[in-house]
Amino acid sequence: MPAFYAPDLLPGHTTYLLPEDESKHAVRVLRLATHDAVTLVDGQGHIYAAAVADANPKRCALRVVSYEAVAPRPTYTHVAVAPTKNLDRMEWLVEKAVEVGIERLTFLRCAHSERRDLKLERLEKIAVSALKQSGQAWLPQLDELVDFEKFMQKIDPSTTFIAHLEAGERTALAQVIGAAPRCCVLIGPEGDFSPAEIGLALGRGVRPVTLGASRLRTETAALAAVFTAQVVREL
Repeated sequence: MPAFYAPDLLPGHTTYLLPEDESKHAVRVLRLATHDAVTLVDGQGHIYAAAVADANPKRCALRVVSYEAVAPRPTYTHVAVAPTKNLDRMEWLVEKAVEVGIERLTFLRCAHSERRDLKLERLEKIAVSALKQSGQAWLPQLDELVDFEKFMQKIDPSTTFIAHLEAGERTALAQVIGAAPRCCVLIGPEGDFSPAEIGLALGRGVRPVTLGASRLRTETAALAAVFTAQVVREL
């Protein structure tokens, strides 16, 4: 069933007008006609059943039939990652992380970062598309690029983990994350976190973790952290 993003739709509303671009897609591309069933999602935990009332390619009107309130997950997964130079890889990460299930994704500017700036508009559109495709009810928070040191001032060390490649004792993320209903996992750039950044995190009480024996790309490591957090907590 076709799904559309309706961030301004509120419970109790009986009609909804799709914006022009979505109207055109619904009528011209999907060939929706009057009475065809669709799904609306607001990204805030509500999923609506609706039907086409007026198949106008400029202002497609929908009739809201019912809605379901989906409670947030009892766990909260937050990944903070240094974006790669190739933006396509971050777009892939956002898409897959939303599909698997994540509450927050922060982008870090680190000492070894290849990308020093980032525009969220494209990534937000990808997140919405993944939300509709996967049937999720909650749109995750995407944060602007922030300096690592500044971000470290805001974290809760007791629920934060850093996946780095430096020598030293590290615990598998799957072994420690199950006991933490809220977690934040730090993923560095291709050149890893700098020794100073690792020292700052460990000095604040952040626990070092490993995601396995393989050396993973940045976006793969971030997705592995999301997947681990979801699977371990659902067991």
